Amino acid sequence: MVRRTKEEAQETRRQILEAAEQAFYDRGVSRTTLADIAALAGVTRGAIYWHFSNKADLVQAMLDSLHEPLEEMARASESEDEVDPLGWTRKLLIHLFQQVASDPKTRRINEILFHKFEFTDEMCDMRQQRQFVWLDANERIALALSNASRQGQLPADINPQRAAICLHAYIHGILGQWLLVPESFSLQDEAERLVDGILDMLRFSPALRDPVSPAFSVS
Repeated sequence: MVRRTKEEAQETRRQILEAAEQAFYDRGVSRTTLADIAALAGVTRGAIYWHFSNKADLVQAMLDSLHEPLEEMARASESEDEVDPLGWTRKLLIHLFQQVASDPKTRRINEILFHKFEFTDEMCDMRQQRQFVWLDANERIALALSNASRQGQLPADINPQRAAICLHAYIHGILGQWLLVPESFSLQDEAERLVDGILDMLRFSPALRDPVSPAFSVS
């Protein structure tokens, strides 16, 4: 009986998340109420509060589902023992672009995040969470680029933090543009070239390097 109750609770949670995703996609986050989600999921508002503290908690749970498939590749590129961190970073980014292009659920959630999400008063905690996620991503990218530099895959004098900001912004811009006007180019077909383009910038742009101080000498 306990196991069945647990399974039923998990099923209810899944129904709520699916209903929230559909409602947010159709109406936008700010215009969607918990009552709307409850009606779409066929549950009571009390059932929603049993699983989620508020709408921001519900949004975060929906976003968390995007990260799981990419964690293994992300960890590999961040590992100091990885001999091909830039190769793993490349695979990660290509997979990200192609997954957004080919998987309807991933595309919908990203479209909600990019174009149907407003930081209203009730979502102020969510704004802080998104800021944390963005800064954490910059740190993780910088770590992967530092590992690639140590392995000789990127210039020894690259500035990992500056390069991470550029790489992160590039990814964000590509996804945002395609989600807004998907007919403008094929993200699926162009994924490899788009990723290789930014990696070439990391390899060859002088603006992403720190000047090497001349050795101190005494005449």
